[in-house]
Order: sequence, then C-alpha cells, then structure tokens
Amino acid sequence: MEVLLGKTLDELREVAQQVGLPAFTAKQMAQWLYVHGVEDIDGMTNLPKKGREALKAQYEVGRMAPLDAQHSVDGTSKYLFPVSCGGHVETVFIPDEDRGTVCVSCQVGCKMHCEFCMTGRQGFHGHLTAGDILNQLYSLPERERITNVVFMGQGEPFDNLDNVLRATQLLQADYGWAWSPKRITVSTVGLQKGMERFLDESQCHLAVSLHNPFPEERAAMIPAEKAWSLKEFLPLLQKRDWTHQRRLSFEYTVFGGLNDTPAHARELARLLCKMECRVNLIRCHEIPDSRFRPAPEHTMEWLRDYLTKHGVTTTIRASRGQDIFAACGLLSTAKQS
Repeated sequence: MEVLLGKTLDELREVAQQVGLPAFTAKQMAQWLYVHGVEDIDGMTNLPKKGREALKAQYEVGRMAPLDAQHSVDGTSKYLFPVSCGGHVETVFIPDEDRGTVCVSCQVGCKMHCEFCMTGRQGFHGHLTAGDILNQLYSLPERERITNVVFMGQGEPFDNLDNVLRATQLLQADYGWAWSPKRITVSTVGLQKGMERFLDESQCHLAVSLHNPFPEERAAMIPAEKAWSLKEFLPLLQKRDWTHQRRLSFEYTVFGGLNDTPAHARELARLLCKMECRVNLIRCHEIPDSRFRPAPEHTMEWLRDYLTKHGVTTTIRASRGQDIFAACGLLSTAKQS
C-alpha cells in the first residue's frame, strides 16, 4: 500500500484527484500529515467519510512507532525504527537546555565503509524514503521538543540525496513545520556530485566529515576519499559564499597518535584558514577490533587552541549517549537487519 507521509502538496493533489476528492482537500491532508501528525487516515476528520474510505483503499499514512528505546544517563535517547525497505535504523534525540536535536538516519547501513564507524561495518542494505526519514521525527516520543535536525545518523545523505532533499524541503514547507533551513544540518564524507546539487538546491547547513587533512591517510580511513578526494571538493566549497545564514562545518574525530600531530594541525590550518567555516573536534569512541584510540583530553584542547589561534574557529563537541551506543560512530542495526 502506498504511503502519504513524504508526499508534496502537488502530489497530494494528484492523490485527491485519484480517489475522487476535491483538489482543495490536498491542503487539508498536508495539514493533517505535517502539522498535526495524524497517525491514520481516519484521523483526517474534516475529509468526508466516503473520501477517507477511498483513501484507505489505496494509501496509509506511513507512521511507524519505534520498536525499542534506550535512555542514557545524560538524557540522550536512542530509538529503533522499522523502515519500508526492510530492516531498521537508529535515531537519537539529544536534549540540551532549550534545544532538542534529532540525529536521523537516511540508509540502512552505509556504502562508505569508514573504518572507524560501526554503521560502515554493517554494509549497505537499502535507502530510506522521505517518509521513512520524516517518520523518525513524527513518531519520536519527544516530537514536541524537537528544535533541530542533523543528518548524521546511519548512512551517507548524499548517496540518497533525492529523499534527503525531499525530507528537508517538507520540513521547510509552509504547509508543514515551516522551519528555517538554519535548523537543519546535512553531513557528508564529500560525495562531489551530490555536494554540487545540495549546494545549488538547498540552504541547509553543511557538515563535512574530514577526519584527516592528508589525502593518502584519509583514504586509509575513509575509502570514499579515493573516488571523491578532498582536493576536489574543498575548492568547490571555497568558491561558495558562506554567510551567517548558512554554516559550513568540518567534523574531525581525533584519533590518538594518528591525526592529532603538529603536522596534521598545520595542514588543517593551511587548508581551512581562508574559508568561512568551523571545525568540530569529536572524541573517538572505540569499537571492537579497531586500531583507533581516543586522543588524550589535553591533546584535544591543544588542537582546538592551535586551530583557533590560526584562524579556524574550533570547538570540542560534547560526547552524548556513549553508554547506550548513541554517540558518533556507534550506531548500528546489523543484528536487526
């Protein structure tokens, strides 16, 4: 049965026509789906009963509740959601004073095979639809507390760009939550074709998973570097006008003895000092059978201070949800998939 969640207003007009409803009911359906978060078609109470029955014969809303939940001592929550392609994804809610950030997934597993990431070890099992992505927000128990969304969960967003863009556009639509793009951040390892399209079609913030400034070393950690090198995508980013309306950030997981040396710091500063950007240093979270180890805290602080002193605004990201495997690099649904 076809799903309504994830359809645009124009597509809902086509649905209305197909089932014999007036065109204006498309906006009513959109309001029920994207503002009120209705769970089933019978909840669309201002549609005629006959129309609802015709809708139910061919469509369903597409809301799916999480199958499992884990809660960290620091207030972070992780949920296991079923998705339409089969398998499951993990979604993380991170509360922080007056902010509530949701880290959503866009694929079951991932094709990028980053050596330090549990999702990368899982392999790739399918793309999420825009409805699957939005369901992680609409069916989240903390839905009313959400203020921001980051596409930093399972999967590479630019490898599923059609559905990621559709989900972000629906969040911004005036018949939906009418969000500013400043509330949405999309992350990538640097897929150049997807990056060009994202920069042209979206005003959402961009976060690039960098992790090493030397291409050869980066390729050993992130195999995608061999196909989409930072030598190619950094010039693309340098040409763009980054203002306070749109933020560019680089994610840099610090691995003890591997990418935290003075040489790495100097090269990072050289590459980024002329760009309007910031660097988020991320603590390494160890995974089984891995060569990667956390850097000492004093090294994290030294690297932050060095980069900031040399013109690159740098912060250390607080690690959240590590005790429930919800922190960066720890998401995996291999057992469920």
